[in-house]
Amino acid sequence: MTISWDDFEKVDIRVGTILEVTDFPKAKKPAYQITIDFGELGIKKSSAQVTAIYDKEELMGKQVVAIVNFPPKQIANFFSECLVLGVYTDKKDVVLLQPERKVSNGWKIG
Repeated sequence: MTISWDDFEKVDIRVGTILEVTDFPKAKKPAYQITIDFGELGIKKSSAQVTAIYDKEELMGKQVVAIVNFPPKQIANFFSECLVLGVYTDKKDVVLLQPERKVSNGWKIG
């Protein structure tokens, strides 16, 4: 499916830094609850199914790329406020997308 440039511009993709990572035992698939600082946009929370590749400690302070303009989505007893982006491996694990260099939180991907 082809989308228009106008469609792409509606997607707000930003860089943020992970501030907190906790286990999410109520998720159907293994996941973490992640708190991310997006600078001027504030702090947002997300659920991420990245437990197969990442330890909680390894994620702390890592910059990630996320879509920040989806409506909140309830996952079990948790509301995810953004979608952290990643690449699926051949084993269906997720490798997080991140900037090649440290940038300011909230910077827009375009």
